[in-house]
Amino acid sequence: MIELLFETQRLRTRLFTLADAELLCNLNSDPEVIRYVGEKPCEDMESAKKILSEIILPQYSLYHMGRLAVELKETGEFIGWCGIKKLPDSDEYDLGYRFFRKNWRMGYGGEAAKAALDWGHRVRGLKRIVGKADVLNLGSVKVLEKIGMKFERFGTECHGKTAAYSSIQ
Repeated sequence: MIELLFETQRLRTRLFTLADAELLCNLNSDPEVIRYVGEKPCEDMESAKKILSEIILPQYSLYHMGRLAVELKETGEFIGWCGIKKLPDSDEYDLGYRFFRKNWRMGYGGEAAKAALDWGHRVRGLKRIVGKADVLNLGSVKVLEKIGMKFERFGTECHGKTAAYSSIQ
């Protein structure tokens, strides 16, 4: 099986399990964290388990990639997720990340996203990886640009006007 995990100087990733439902629900229950992604806040553990069992976990076995739990190496604290997932409807590979608000503006998003992007190109041999962000989500747009992704097009993903970036190797 292809190695799914990657790490950086400050961060490590691991596979999600159903036992992470509470962590995921806590992350997705902050309206500011999900403000630009077109999702409703997490309502309960069952909805978090459903996201894990129907969306996140199947990516690991189907495509040997997916969203990974991100932890601080120093403490083991879960701070969010990052990773590349296959979008079967569009046949694209999507880089995504989401972190607790207390971990914003600390460089974790860019650090994890860059590692995931490098992993996708180097380990998986992906030629093209996309990242999509609501144009009003300036923090996310800056992360995509900082890690070397180039603006490609506007779209209507999520609930607003989305800027799509790509990294082509």
